[in-house]
Amino acid sequence: MKLLIDMNLSPSWAGFLTNAGFEAAHWSALGDPTAPDRELTEFALNGGWVILTHDLDFGAILAASGRSGPSVMQIRADDLSFDAIGSAIIAALRQMADSLAAGALVTVEPARTRVSVLPLDRRPSQNA
Repeated sequence: MKLLIDMNLSPSWAGFLTNAGFEAAHWSALGDPTAPDRELTEFALNGGWVILTHDLDFGAILAASGRSGPSVMQIRADDLSFDAIGSAIIAALRQMADSLAAGALVTVEPARTRVSVLPLDRRPSQNA
């Protein structure tokens, strides 16, 4: 699995994830650091990357596009340090590997992980 780390996360995440056995690169090493999220999304889709981010915009991009990729793992935590959330990220990457390979939006919080299969449902929700 190739992980593309968004600009809103430290470049040191690449080393952390590489040490855990994943192929990882920070966007600043591959593309224009000021590029819009849609450019990073296209790069990830074309290169088979999973985006790791702290940004909710990628979920909105996926919902609007109706696409089955790229997969996105979004971190929803206040403390983005390895000590605080790193083990949860590694566990989610390993547990959700098949879903991420097939196309998924995975949300990792300190106490739980959620997965939504792509493409995301764009229909208005129905109240029961």
